[in-house]
Amino acid sequence: MKKNVIVQKVFICLAALWASGMIPLNAQNTSPYSWSNLPSAQLPVIKGDTYNIVNYGAVASPATVNTQSIVAAIDACNSHGGGTVLIPEGRWLTGPIKLKSNVNLHLDKGAILEFSKDKSLYPLIAGSFEGQKTVRNQSPISGEDLENIAITGDGVIDGNGDVWRPLSKDKLSPAQWEQKTSVGGILSEDGKTWLPSAQFKRGQEMSKSGEIAKLSTIEDFTPIKDYLRPNLVVFTRCKKVLLQGVSFQNSPAWCLHPLLCSELTIQHVTVNNPSWAQNGDGLDIESCKDVLVENSSFECGDDGICIKSGKDEQGRLRGIPTENVTIRNDTVYHAHGGFVIGSEMSGGARNLFVYDCLFVGTDKGLRFKTARGRGGMVNNIYVKNISMKNIVQEAIYFDMYYFTKPPKPGEKPPVFPVNESTPQFRDFYISDIRCDGAQKGVFVRGLPEMSIKNINLNNLDLKVNTGVEIIEAEDIHLYNISVHTERSNPVIAITNSSNIDFKQVNATPNSNLLFSISGERSKNITASNIIAPGIGTMAKFDDHADKSVLSVN
Repeated sequence: MKKNVIVQKVFICLAALWASGMIPLNAQNTSPYSWSNLPSAQLPVIKGDTYNIVNYGAVASPATVNTQSIVAAIDACNSHGGGTVLIPEGRWLTGPIKLKSNVNLHLDKGAILEFSKDKSLYPLIAGSFEGQKTVRNQSPISGEDLENIAITGDGVIDGNGDVWRPLSKDKLSPAQWEQKTSVGGILSEDGKTWLPSAQFKRGQEMSKSGEIAKLSTIEDFTPIKDYLRPNLVVFTRCKKVLLQGVSFQNSPAWCLHPLLCSELTIQHVTVNNPSWAQNGDGLDIESCKDVLVENSSFECGDDGICIKSGKDEQGRLRGIPTENVTIRNDTVYHAHGGFVIGSEMSGGARNLFVYDCLFVGTDKGLRFKTARGRGGMVNNIYVKNISMKNIVQEAIYFDMYYFTKPPKPGEKPPVFPVNESTPQFRDFYISDIRCDGAQKGVFVRGLPEMSIKNINLNNLDLKVNTGVEIIEAEDIHLYNISVHTERSNPVIAITNSSNIDFKQVNATPNSNLLFSISGERSKNITASNIIAPGIGTMAKFDDHADKSVLSVN
């Protein structure tokens, strides 16, 4: 058994023992959905015939590109009604390949399917990235409109992403930087970033200026081909998909990207992207339905397990949410977020179930992000039994100002009209969360025209530097919360939020102030069964907040 799976199971057992001793959930705040009837997915049905790539001319040599042999094996397998295309033990170099229906691409133990560094092998194609239609280099592994497909086994799929990605000097040691800059590429003008090529630099500059959006044909993108990094595995509009056992590593951009798929199962996979991998997400599930992700491990340069559904107007016009998803028994290391929704969620997301997971060293634990212009409804999200360790920033994070400028403290924020481009987060049920180390426990920030609504947080045990901050939110319920802080004054800060309910709160004595309430729109805040020894002041009120808005029992 792999080491990270053992660690994962130990932490999950500890989390279960911890949760079993907590105070029972308050009846007003229990999930309205039964955890005994969770979404699942149908597995592909594939014939038992085997097609070994060696029989089609493949040679395990770093000097031989085996694209034609692998494609020939896939074609033969598909034309005979399906079966397994076998990648035996050895190192097999290839260019991009497309899977076909009824085919299982199986990697034996000791097999490494390595994708070539030669970018000329990857043609430009019409595709999608970050929720919008665009042109990209063809993905190393892809498939469209397929049924009954799988990638299985104990081998490794390597995307050779280092030749595609830019890299900041501050991410490496001096020796690593010297080695990196000696293999080609160019440096940015300030000398702090390695870029793969002048072509990449041109694309980066056009992206910043908005010029890429003006390109229309595939030929228009040719001068910036290097900049259009592919995702490692992309399946589009496919049904009955299985990824099982394989290690996916070193992706040029996102690693696993199912788009508009249904009946998707991901089991016992490992994703390894270096921590410096820009856009190096582990798994991006976009506009998919009926999904199961379990017993897998992710170490990423960006978000770990992420839910998406298109970006801005294009995502709203597509109008296909990601829905009916179960994510369980997974571990995420050193990602920007453990479990993430957004920010490209314009088609919505609903009926997502996440439980028995472990996040170690991620920037954020549970991360939910969006911004004005996205639109989309994210609701009916259920999370429980999550253990977190050494979270860099927030353990639980909701933010509607992703990549935009939020108002400064005390500054009156602008209010925009509510329309189809206004995003919505509501109806989240999060329980049994243990966090051992984070900068902040809970952060919730909505928009003045659209509060984040009906967030239910039960049974939280948070060892953090600062406690809870709630801004522009409504109907937020926190029951049975333990906040062990180092220097949080206040422990709980509330700004322009209403119908906030605290029950059974235990705050450690390392704080002088429990509540700070500000903003004229803050109202109806209640707190009961508060244990806060050593707290000097229960509450203070600023920026037109009236003392009457807080009731403490």
